[in-house]
Amino acid sequence: MSSTFRSLRVRNYRLWAAGAAVSNIGTWMQRTAQDWLVLTHLTDHNATAVGIVMALQFGPQLVLLPLTGLAADRLDRRKLLIATQASMGLLALGLGLLTVSGLAQLWHVYVFALLLGIVSAFDAPARQTFVAELVSEKDLSNAVALNSTSFNAARMVGPAVAGVVIASTGPGEAFIINAATYVAVLIGLACLRKNELFARDGKGGRGKGSLLEGFRYVWNRPDLRAVLAMLFLVATFGLNFPIFISTMSVGAFHGGAGQYGLLSSTMAIGSVTGALMAARRARPRLGLLVLGSMVFGLGSLAAALMPNVIGFGLALIVTGVAAQTLTTSTNSLVQLSTEPALRGRVIAILLATLLGSTPIGAPIVGWVADTFGPRWAMGVAAASGIASALIGLRYLVRHRGLRLWREGFRLRYALQPVVEGAAGAQPQRAEVVEPLATPESSPKTAATAG
Repeated sequence: MSSTFRSLRVRNYRLWAAGAAVSNIGTWMQRTAQDWLVLTHLTDHNATAVGIVMALQFGPQLVLLPLTGLAADRLDRRKLLIATQASMGLLALGLGLLTVSGLAQLWHVYVFALLLGIVSAFDAPARQTFVAELVSEKDLSNAVALNSTSFNAARMVGPAVAGVVIASTGPGEAFIINAATYVAVLIGLACLRKNELFARDGKGGRGKGSLLEGFRYVWNRPDLRAVLAMLFLVATFGLNFPIFISTMSVGAFHGGAGQYGLLSSTMAIGSVTGALMAARRARPRLGLLVLGSMVFGLGSLAAALMPNVIGFGLALIVTGVAAQTLTTSTNSLVQLSTEPALRGRVIAILLATLLGSTPIGAPIVGWVADTFGPRWAMGVAAASGIASALIGLRYLVRHRGLRLWREGFRLRYALQPVVEGAAGAQPQRAEVVEPLATPESSPKTAATAG
């Protein structure tokens, strides 16, 4: 089996991945249908309302952060996932029945988004760290990347299917289909062989200070602080693609549900490509995060300037590669460089940064789209990517002694050697970086988290 898919050799991981693949398609169907329901059925193309829905759905990641990280570290993650996945299925079914019956109102969507956000806040850290119980440490980075590949491959299928379902029946049926897909995850979790799960290395302390232990750990790690600051900027102002794609599709290109679903799937092509590239790497590095942030910024700028829907779709592919490189590499690096006993709490902080920043950014980006137009909203995303790259470069210059020079047409860089045993340290040597090299063609330019 190719090294890109090496985690699939493990039976427990295969079961988990199969169930997740089915559920992920349903998840993207619901996301697409929910945005379309709010934008075209319950409001008159109000992007701010879409932003509020996103804020309610992802806000609990921040509010419940102390509890969700501890739950992932202290509870049986398998049992916790069974509870959260079943609850999310029931919520999807409830919203679907309301919509199909014609009773759905905007406040209903707000309530269901908030409830889904609360359940997801407990589900996400447990789901991310549960991978460490399915595969060995050497395959962890690969398994994380394959999870991301599955999620984004579903982004190619789910929105397109949702577009067909919405056009033929309505958004309510898409919610009901999503509810049914959670059965696949529950079956996969029930069929796991418990004796083949990899042991967890320690549990979090029970003292009162343990709630803040994850924050202290991150604060004492300059590399993690830089990574999370970079992720915060892009996640807050750049990863609001339900707003970008829906408003560009309706406002700039005057398309319908089919075009919206197709554009969402188009971006997923780039996301899948970025995730598969990440799966081939043994360990991500911070330089890759800088490169991914810069390409994300430039790709978003190109998307904002595109005169037609074809050019916009092509720019979304590039942006998708960069966004996935950034997020997947961040997840892998943070898990691999964090002490196992604190992994749940640190991953909860990461997910709160990635998803919990949406309540801050989504309403702002939605307001920009409503007030100045969708192209300006994408300009905000472009600025966030470039600013994120500058934060990463500052860390490399200040803490790693980054030096750059040219030899002919090649750009070379050098980093200070890292003292073995330092927290999160990864020994590096001088590397050669081709101008405008991609993460795949020049993997040694990388150095992120994802």
